[in-house]
Amino acid sequence: MKFLQSTQNVQVKQWKKLSTKKGRDQSGLFLVEGFHLVEEALRTLFIVEEVIIQEGVDIPHSFQTDEVDITMVTREIVDIIAETEYSQGIFAVCKQENKEITTAGFERVLIIDSVQDPGNIGTMIRTADAVGMDAVVLGKGSADPYNAKVLRSAQGSHFHLPIIKAAIQEVLTELKERDIPVYGTALEGGKPFKDVPSGGSFALIMGNEGAGVQDEWLKQSDQNLYIPIYGKSESLNVAVATGVLLYHLKG
Repeated sequence: MKFLQSTQNVQVKQWKKLSTKKGRDQSGLFLVEGFHLVEEALRTLFIVEEVIIQEGVDIPHSFQTDEVDITMVTREIVDIIAETEYSQGIFAVCKQENKEITTAGFERVLIIDSVQDPGNIGTMIRTADAVGMDAVVLGKGSADPYNAKVLRSAQGSHFHLPIIKAAIQEVLTELKERDIPVYGTALEGGKPFKDVPSGGSFALIMGNEGAGVQDEWLKQSDQNLYIPIYGKSESLNVAVATGVLLYHLKG
């Protein structure tokens, strides 16, 4: 076990860079914080590069750390790298998904089009995990899936199913080649979601909080769906709508 004390250490600066999208993209790494997320990461051991622990904080015996490098640090260093106000003093440096991964072979896919709120993205990933989806695809314009707020909202679901950053057109082409039904979400020209049969393979496209799914993707869907609103609200939150539709389509 290493012990770092200096806040000016090169390693500390590298960890701090993981709080930025540029730093994560350049390194191919991301940082998770807190006992729950670190434990979930360790269950997928190949993804963990290192565990960082604050001096005086104990790693639970149940954590699988035998094959992982551990670095102990001071509270001052924790204050630099932490994204939460009251840090638990434990972190894991993790590898991002392989950039070569595709949707080939997946039967149930959630496609996220330009959703920008990190909390929504995280909740959508968590919901897809709960439903039993095979993968989540994030298209251009969506929040970075490795943003700290996304990671906290997803509550470890990043380690349970593939999170793929890809061009939506390429994904739709691949799915259509395999005759996977693709559902868009739109009021105009759409059907109430309960009118569509559930079960089997499918892909669902969910769009931007304000603008919805882009027209170019709606034109390529097999059917566009909407959720009826019975009260006075104008719309549902995109993450809530995702849960309603995924559970119906899964059957």
